[in-house]
Amino acid sequence: MRPPGADTVLVRHADVGVKSGKVQAEMERRLRDNIEAIVRDRAVDAEVERRWSRILLHADEESVDAATDAAADTFGVQSASPALVVSAEKEAIVDALARTAREHRNSVGDTFAVRARRAGTADAHPFTSEDLEREGGAAVFEELPDPDVDLTDPDTTFSVECREKEAFVYTEQRDGPGGLPLGSQAKVVALVSGGIDSPVAAWEVMKRGAPIVPVYLELGDYGGPDHEARAMETVRRLAEFAPNYDMRVRKIPAGDTMETLAEEVGPARMLVYRRFMYRAAEHIAREADATGIVTGEAIGQKSSQTARNLGVTSTATEMPILRPLLTMDKSAITERARRIGTFRDSTIPAGCNRIAPDYPETNATAEIVDSAEPAGLYERAEEAAENATIVDI
Repeated sequence: MRPPGADTVLVRHADVGVKSGKVQAEMERRLRDNIEAIVRDRAVDAEVERRWSRILLHADEESVDAATDAAADTFGVQSASPALVVSAEKEAIVDALARTAREHRNSVGDTFAVRARRAGTADAHPFTSEDLEREGGAAVFEELPDPDVDLTDPDTTFSVECREKEAFVYTEQRDGPGGLPLGSQAKVVALVSGGIDSPVAAWEVMKRGAPIVPVYLELGDYGGPDHEARAMETVRRLAEFAPNYDMRVRKIPAGDTMETLAEEVGPARMLVYRRFMYRAAEHIAREADATGIVTGEAIGQKSSQTARNLGVTSTATEMPILRPLLTMDKSAITERARRIGTFRDSTIPAGCNRIAPDYPETNATAEIVDSAEPAGLYERAEEAAENATIVDI
């Protein structure tokens, strides 16, 4: 539901607002550029304007919903609202509220409230926020068939943001991902496996402003084309949130190593594999000038992810291993995957062979894993990374 004639999107940013003035200005410019990229990628007819503490999208009434959706999919955006812009005069604002209520009189719900926020100097307007709420509420009340005011938990909220020279009237706020604008942090390598967890982990670090370099380990007979296709599809979905960033996938050949591990390593096999994976990812990260490695690991979710095992496998690299899902339950991770649109591709049956041993090691020590590793494992990992191919998704 939006006001009739709405042709502007009011964008609110998230953690950008807590930064110093200089940093905030830079992040707002980056956020504007990222919104513009998504708008262009979706062929939405809208122009993006940055103002201090706010970003506006100007569109015609037919495009305003698509423009709102584009803004709400941009990292760093807290929320976005399709709004009607009127002059910063009380009569114009009250009239806009009345027209909005009249247009939607049969879909407002049982209760309503009017919320107004006035910005600017104390003498910028001859009225207060409370004046707008009181008189605007009365105007809305007159337009509804069976009105009932609820200032605590209304079914519908009519909102006003009044600036010095103009006011924005809106009735909804579409939630964005929050976080920081993509590109405001350094790049990181994201290991993507085609499962549910890894694309969610990648999305989480993107939400905090870090562009990702996607890396997929091609497992030969232990993976297969369906396994690879799942990984590529989830990256393709992630790329929709970042059309102005390089999201090509580095595909590392690991089939021969997997075969060696399956033949030579027993209970510690998955831990040795993870060390290989981290070492290969570190090599890619150094080439790409990335500062860390992102995984979808969570404490205790799998046998290789017990707290002790995570500690042992992490020693394979000097780079920080970022685990944004570390304490999340599987149900929460799955829900996030559904929300960001990676769940369906992550759960397509892949028919791959499992490399996990029947009785995996869950309480490893460095000595156990060291003794289980085939000779030259790290050299093999770096060679595999050197032979990585780039997949344009």
